[in-house]
Amino acid sequence: MTIAVKKRLVPSEKYALKCPNPMTPEYITIHNTANDASAANEISYMTGNSESTSYHFAIDDKEVIQGIPLDRNAWHSGDGRNGTGNRKSIAVEICYSKSGGARYRAAEALAIKFVAQLLKERGWGVDKIRKHQDWNGKYCPHRILSEGRWDQVKAAITAELKVLGGKTSSSSSKPTKVVKTNGSYVKNTVIADSLNVRTQRNANSSIVLALPKGSTVQYQKGSTQNGWGYIKYTNSKGATYSGYVNVKYIKSDAELGKSTPKPKPTSKPDNSGIKSVGKIKVVGVKSAAIVMDRPDKNKAKNLGTVELGDTVSISGSVKGSNNAKGYWEVIYKGKRGYISGQFGSKI
Repeated sequence: MTIAVKKRLVPSEKYALKCPNPMTPEYITIHNTANDASAANEISYMTGNSESTSYHFAIDDKEVIQGIPLDRNAWHSGDGRNGTGNRKSIAVEICYSKSGGARYRAAEALAIKFVAQLLKERGWGVDKIRKHQDWNGKYCPHRILSEGRWDQVKAAITAELKVLGGKTSSSSSKPTKVVKTNGSYVKNTVIADSLNVRTQRNANSSIVLALPKGSTVQYQKGSTQNGWGYIKYTNSKGATYSGYVNVKYIKSDAELGKSTPKPKPTSKPDNSGIKSVGKIKVVGVKSAAIVMDRPDKNKAKNLGTVELGDTVSISGSVKGSNNAKGYWEVIYKGKRGYISGQFGSKI
């Protein structure tokens, strides 16, 4: 029986914030909400707030509710404005994961059936399934990971897909293994907005995970062939991934030192004429922080967004209104703007 989907789509006037880009999906990304709200409440909150974070579906123990059209991207994977997770994957949030228990298990069971249905509709196999962690290293779906059941969930999706008569793989080729080489390692930094780590030395092989800009990897000296080199990456939870990347998108500390100009003294005005007193790094958001035209999140207009992990110059901080953490006064595109205090860390 086909699982019905209730549509509670974000209004079109919020497309610029929630789903600004047309999308042809290539993957499905599984999340846990880390909350105990129902699907209806999750979607209502997502479509109604002024944050950029968004997702296509929320699933609880009773129903599937859609908040973003499938031909629009959503900001859910934390891998940057051009990351594969954010730009090419369908986001599925499984509800009630904070406390777990019977309601969560029922929600997960419904999500497994629904994801299998999505795969069948698109002629995809389970190789199109990703977890949030694969895109930017975040420990999500947290309950599935903490219980060590990711392989079990994928197996359950495979079983449901077989029942529906779908194919379990999108490709007739056999899975490839990462081939390791010998050599010492040197620290490198990802300089692309998003960098795919792949199982082989070519852009057509399977993606192991996507790394956001600024990620630190260990590059194996002498491993580069045809522009592809072997790297290892360890996330904040201690999980280690390995594979091949296009080496033009990683740089050693020495290379960055040669190519990075010395920063201008922060006490001098920049070309906007606004005096900078330092910088903040964007933290505490799933994908991006909103820049407002005034320090009042209830009355402000949005000037734009700054991606998670990016830095922005500040001209000070103010108490403002309707936010206990106050606001950073930032210099954004030559103008004065404001970011909620909890979303910036001074550097």
